[in-house]
Parts: sequence; structure tokens; C-alpha cells
Amino acid sequence: MLRLFTLMILALAALADEAHPTLKIGSAAPDFSLPGVDGKTHTLSDYSSSRVLVIVFTCNHCPVAQMYENRIKELVEEYHDKGVAVVAISPDSPERVQLDEVRFSDVGDSFKECKIRAEFRHFNFPYLYDGDTQTVAQAYGPVATPHVFVLDQDRKLRYEGRIDNNMRASLVKTQDARNAIDAVLAGKPVPVEQTGVFGCPIKWKEERGQGLTHLQRMDAEPVDVAWKFETAKELKQLHRNRTGKLLLVTFWAPFSVPSIEQLANIVAIYRTYRRRDLDVVTVALNQTDDKHSPDSVLIKEHASCRNMQIAFANRSATEAAFDSKWDGTLPFTVVIASDGKVLYRHQGKADDLELRRVILANLPGLTAGPQGVEFDYVGSVEYWRGK
Repeated sequence: MLRLFTLMILALAALADEAHPTLKIGSAAPDFSLPGVDGKTHTLSDYSSSRVLVIVFTCNHCPVAQMYENRIKELVEEYHDKGVAVVAISPDSPERVQLDEVRFSDVGDSFKECKIRAEFRHFNFPYLYDGDTQTVAQAYGPVATPHVFVLDQDRKLRYEGRIDNNMRASLVKTQDARNAIDAVLAGKPVPVEQTGVFGCPIKWKEERGQGLTHLQRMDAEPVDVAWKFETAKELKQLHRNRTGKLLLVTFWAPFSVPSIEQLANIVAIYRTYRRRDLDVVTVALNQTDDKHSPDSVLIKEHASCRNMQIAFANRSATEAAFDSKWDGTLPFTVVIASDGKVLYRHQGKADDLELRRVILANLPGLTAGPQGVEFDYVGSVEYWRGK
């Protein structure tokens, strides 16, 4: 695993190509004027009174960046009284970020979603947005998220690279950013001026066609409308969850507007987390001769997950067979652990963020990488459980 992690670092370093060169040590800090999640516009001159300015390029969707959020907050607390300002900038083009690249996050990288993350994680630092134009990212040249730039009082670049040497806080041995900050504050040379970075590569806007192509491929996937009319026994088996995965089930009806809105959210969730251990099942409640056919709705929503239908001659019996706490309200959504324990249930349209966070808090950290190699983001589950 360590060797794979090293190879990942080297591969990311190679991405610093001629199109996006990283700012050289000793260079003057490029100016910026960016919107912040606090509703203000932030400029380089706003921090002129600080002895040191630390700029961290980070993002919402990257699991490595998430693991560094607390460490950035700790930097702010530790160095605020020493005249050090810390500013975070989100550089990713949200159009370039593919849905399955958000499989460790509740949100993507739009400005609106940056506001959601900052509030959810109680950021104590300015969080600025550069994803639409990427002019500041072009000027500084970050390679991956997070990528740190330490500037002295004259706003000359003294250090660029990683925050520390391990995404797992318990295994950190070298505090690279802190060493650089301490050296600048003491008026001494920075012991190591540049280090490699690791995390998710910057999503440049000129590559946004990749995101569109990915979406078009998913839209072209077949939708299973070969309906299976379930019995009460089969519904109970579904609730027991013998998939070996986390199971998300939504009951909906084609005559219910909230149901259709919920279905669209469920499809997005399926597309986002399906490369992890999540199984998604939609169950349409409908009379066999009803003019409201679920087929057309599923096709329109590109629901390529597992789909079922129940003809509810006795609807109350259907509800009782699946979950005794269901009062019949549609849509009805549950998340069930691999041992059959219900982790979440909601009657009516579910809050999308709440549902995603329940899923993230109960999925293992493993994810399939290139050539089927699995990367284990130890700490991701704890992150979503608020630990």
C-alpha cells in the first residue's frame, strides 16, 4: 500500500505540466480577487498586515482534502496570534468533476456547495471560489488538493507543497508546512522549500468535456423495466438485505410528484456511489392497469439501478410486509446495513444531503482505483460520523 501511495504522489507531480506550471520559489504572489463563502470579495491586499500568508488550494469532493480540513483549522488556531493568515481556495471546475469522482463526498465543487461544506464543517478560515475562471489557480499552479503555498511578509513564495507527509494524521512524521511557517516567522531559510503533493488532481475547465462524456455514457445505460411483481415474502427478503452491501430502497409511485422528484435524487445517488459497496433498489407501487406507467418515468430519469414494481391489490399488506413503521406515505426511503439493521428511514421526500451523509457514514473506505487497485481511505468513515 505504501508503494502504491508513493507511485500516486509521483504521478500527481508529473501532472504539473507546461499548461499549468507551479509558481517558483522566490516569486511574487499573484494578486487575486475572489468571492468567499462569507459573501465578501477577498483580495491579496486584505491580508497585507499578516506576517505570513498561507494559501491552501483544496476542494470538497476529494477524500484526501477532507482529511486535511481539521488540520487546516488547527493551523489557523495555532498561528493566528502569531500574525499568520490562512486562506483556502477551491480551484476545481465543477463541470469537470465526474459524478463518480464525488463518491467520497456529499457535495461537488460548485460555489454553492463550497458554502454547504464550510457551514457543515465549521471552517474557521476564508474559503474562496475560483472554479469558474480558474485564473488564480492558473497563476499559482497547484497540482492536487490540498496544495499549500507559504508567502512571507513581502509576499514572496517561500514554500510550496504538502501540509505534512501522510494523509493519515496518526502516521505523520514531517510537518512540512509548519516547518516552513516557523522558519519564515523566525527570519530563517526554509529547510525544505518544495515537496511533492498528494490528493486529487486539479480539475481544469479545459477538460470539462470529460465530465460531459461521462454523463452521456451513464445516460445511455439500459434501464431495466422488465417488471417483477413482488410477493410479501420477497419484500421481507429485500428488507433483510442479503446483498453483502449497504442497501438503499425507495418506494415511489408514478402518480406522485414528490416520488418522481425523489427518484431523480436516488438515481444521482446511485451514479455517485455505485463504485463503492452500495446497492440501490427502486420499487414502484402501481396497479397493473393504471394509466400512469412507471416505465416512462424510469427511462426519462435514466434509472439504470435495480428496479421493481408491486401491484398493490392490498397496499396495507405491502407496507406491513416491508416495514411495520411505514404508514403508507410516498415516497418512502430506507437505508439498510448488510446485517439487516435499518440505519435510516424517511416518509415523504428525503433531504438529499442528509441521505448522502448517512450513506457516507456507513460505507467502507475502500474504493476501486486504476486497474482494479483498491485504495483504502482510512478515516473517511470517521469523517462522516463526525469523529
